[in-house]
Amino acid sequence: MKIDSGLIANLAQIPARARELEDLGYDGAVTAEIANDPFLPMAIAAEHTERIELMTSIAVAFARNPMTLAQTGHDLNAYSKGRFILGLGSQIRPHITKRFSMPWSQPAARMREFILAMRAIWDCWYQGKPLEFRGEFYTHTLMTPMFTPSELEYGPPRVYLAGVGPLMTEVAGETADGLIAHAFTTRRYMEEVTLPAVERGLAKAGRAREDFSVTCPVFVVTGKDEKAFAASRAGIAKQIAFYGSTPAYRGVLELHGWGELQSELNRLSKLGQWDAMGELIDDDILDAFAVVGEPKEVVAGLRERCAGAIDRVMLTVPKGVGGSERETLDALRR
Repeated sequence: MKIDSGLIANLAQIPARARELEDLGYDGAVTAEIANDPFLPMAIAAEHTERIELMTSIAVAFARNPMTLAQTGHDLNAYSKGRFILGLGSQIRPHITKRFSMPWSQPAARMREFILAMRAIWDCWYQGKPLEFRGEFYTHTLMTPMFTPSELEYGPPRVYLAGVGPLMTEVAGETADGLIAHAFTTRRYMEEVTLPAVERGLAKAGRAREDFSVTCPVFVVTGKDEKAFAASRAGIAKQIAFYGSTPAYRGVLELHGWGELQSELNRLSKLGQWDAMGELIDDDILDAFAVVGEPKEVVAGLRERCAGAIDRVMLTVPKGVGGSERETLDALRR
């Protein structure tokens, strides 16, 4: 089990935060493409650390093209001496077409081709193979020595792909080195939908589960007293409700018989009623999506949530869970 935590977006604070995560014993430092670029913090973190792995979770693939991400992935992996993981996600249609002004179609098929195109570019750079990638969505057939990187010692980065639905998850198993499961998942969904899809993808590629990593953020609801617990619960409930309002994630709720909740959350989201959305997340739903309990119960809850399914977990260890943050990390590993 590997344990990752997030890097804050403020570039000026990245050196101190990256060193802190490494000193505490985290295995990975993670950035997300939300309000800031996900790659700039990785370069700074690589400069100020020696051991910790550096992962984007996620960078939006369809906002870019295979060549630009092949270059960025190469540069960061070379600079970090093999510690970079290129975590990609598709985002959803409105963001790709309206925010990034990029094309959207057949996201799972496009993503499969996107990753294969990157691998063809890397094969050209690292193995000297001719660049002759011709697909339905991407074509890459030109590469001259002037545009071929020279720092080839560490090879291409590992590629992790984010997926919720079975089609994208299967693409991850077939083409990527790991899956980034969404925080909006449950143990049942992981066992009945996600992992079988991964196995189908691995079978297509003739690979074993041991050669593949499943990583997942996990919600934690806890607090040192009733007031802190209530605040934690309210915050996580709003997050779950926000994700639940997304039509693409309806299948997770439907598996549990909560499909109509998604329609109501979506309706309220369009009205901007975020507090009301959070109030619809009852205790049963919260327990399905989060580890809920007193601080002393969190480690056992995380173990139960992850064991046998998740290879690396992304979380910020809540303060007061049991000793220092380092002691909590050690307890989680045990």
